[in-house]
Amino acid sequence: MSTTTAGPTDGEQQLLYAANVLHNTSVQSVKFYAACFAGAVAGTLGLETWRGFAVFALASAFGAAIVVAVNCKGRPKAYFQGGALELANPGQDNLMSFILMWTLFYGIVHVYD
Repeated sequence: MSTTTAGPTDGEQQLLYAANVLHNTSVQSVKFYAACFAGAVAGTLGLETWRGFAVFALASAFGAAIVVAVNCKGRPKAYFQGGALELANPGQDNLMSFILMWTLFYGIVHVYD
């Protein structure tokens, strides 16, 4: 009786390794914390309109650059399907977290201005 395994055959290449895909949640956590921290900074400084969103863009770009340099050793395409663009994409949920922290800290710090 022969048994077969559910894995790539000799001619196929496994594109995604399940353990690494699960590890990508730590990258999502880095993006989330960067967005929350950027929102707290923008709110504390009292930034409004495009200046606050510029802080978010800078924090997202800086976080992606750190992940590429440190974790990906300068080769993001080897670790992510979308490469550096996937890392630079902040995601809608992180944008909403940024806005939440921005308005929260703006309201706490600048309530009597």
